[in-house]
Amino acid sequence: MTAMAHEPLRQEDVLLEGFLALDTPEGFRAELVEGEILVTPPPDGDHEDCIGLIVEQVILRSRTKMQFAGTKGLVLRSGEGSPRDRVIPDATFAPRERRLYRGADPWMPCDGVSMVLDVTSTKPRADREAKRRSYARGGIPLYLLVDREAGSITLFSDPAQDDYRGHCTRPLGKPLVLPAPFAFELETTDLL
Repeated sequence: MTAMAHEPLRQEDVLLEGFLALDTPEGFRAELVEGEILVTPPPDGDHEDCIGLIVEQVILRSRTKMQFAGTKGLVLRSGEGSPRDRVIPDATFAPRERRLYRGADPWMPCDGVSMVLDVTSTKPRADREAKRRSYARGGIPLYLLVDREAGSITLFSDPAQDDYRGHCTRPLGKPLVLPAPFAFELETTDLL
């Protein structure tokens, strides 16, 4: 009997295996973005209130019936030499007809997702940069970022390779137009 040669483990495989084996405390969120494991503590009430206000508008005012998920993670393409990113947006929106959120797996592909939403918290730089690039690489058409520190809301659009080509930033308190399939003006006054 001859011994089979074993392929050496690649660093990205070890990282992914370690990430998937994490036993994250309840309420904490673990993500793997651009080869880095990010763990964030439970959000504060203002963070959750902001998400709820936006989700409510999207569900009630979008031209296309939308579903949303707040705990389902996305598996996205990553940079070379890194495992696929595993990111959990604060909210993920997809047309209801797609029924994307079914199934027991906590991770899903990003195909069919119309928009993701993040509200900055303890690690705002990750939301502003690494997660934005990850969503763009995944081809998610729209990324809505509420930057509480800056007092602004930004809609990133037109993903290409490692980033979005378009963006529109408005101060909180000013409306922001969401394009199709949403096709309505998002009110941001209550986000102040």
